[in-house]
Amino acid sequence: MIVTLTANPSLDRTVTLPAPLQIGDVQSALSAREDAGGKGINVARVVTAAGEECRAVLPLAHGDPFEAALAGAGVDARRVPITGRVRANIAITDPAGVTTKLNLPGAELSAADAAAVVDEVVAVSAGARWLVLAGSLPPGAPDDFYVRVIRAVRNAHGDAAPLIAVDTSGAALAAVVAAGAPDLIKPNDDELAELAGIAPAAADVRAVVEVARSLVPSRVGAALVTLGSRGAVLVRSDGAWAATPPPIRVVSTVGAGDSSLAGFVLAHSRGAHPDECLRLAVRYGAAAASLPGTQAPSPADLPPGDVPVTRLT
Repeated sequence: MIVTLTANPSLDRTVTLPAPLQIGDVQSALSAREDAGGKGINVARVVTAAGEECRAVLPLAHGDPFEAALAGAGVDARRVPITGRVRANIAITDPAGVTTKLNLPGAELSAADAAAVVDEVVAVSAGARWLVLAGSLPPGAPDDFYVRVIRAVRNAHGDAAPLIAVDTSGAALAAVVAAGAPDLIKPNDDELAELAGIAPAAADVRAVVEVARSLVPSRVGAALVTLGSRGAVLVRSDGAWAATPPPIRVVSTVGAGDSSLAGFVLAHSRGAHPDECLRLAVRYGAAAASLPGTQAPSPADLPPGDVPVTRLT
């Protein structure tokens, strides 16, 4: 079983334009769609679509409009009642696959809400293979919130605790790397560059591997770094690998990194070798980028092209 935590879920609204976005102009849209989103929810949707058992923990008020979208996603959701409403994120995509995002702040978590979320994650994680902590933190949550979740889960379950993956950014990622000792982090190249204090443009594959190796295994067990159209890099204590995606037509990049993490976790849960874990991660990320909105790719959506994986020295 795989468990996810989405501390800051979102109702993802995707608007598709027939031409590039023109700032300050009035444009007609070709279509629009709504999906239950937030990084952990996206991972849970992919895992569920692959036929694996998954439970998704999230703070959610009774009667929130997000409930309908979540029910349509078919996810086994474990709700922690709160008083605020789930935020809405807006993505605007054009025919070239260029995506512009507007992310709104989420519902504020009180100290009692945050404690209830931690307690629910601890309870649901019993017997799980992986726990995925994914997404931004909502207002009111401290920067080390994910560190607190990790410690609570490991204190409660000891040697039987699940492997823990974290996909976040900024101060939350820095806190996890400093004190959380997760088994896996999944930043993209920009997020890793921010963590390392280097310019994003400097985060080529060589720089990505160098930064990741400064963290693995002293601070994190492994790093899966997504590179957009350039694929992804996996760095572990026993080696590093790079993979390039198959050819696709990019429709929307929203959720592609989340799908990559889901693909990795799925492969690892099935006992795959590191190169196969990376290959499936990149294939799932490519599949997500070829779908509109924040759709969760299923195995039938995976592109057929080759995903070359190279072991780096």
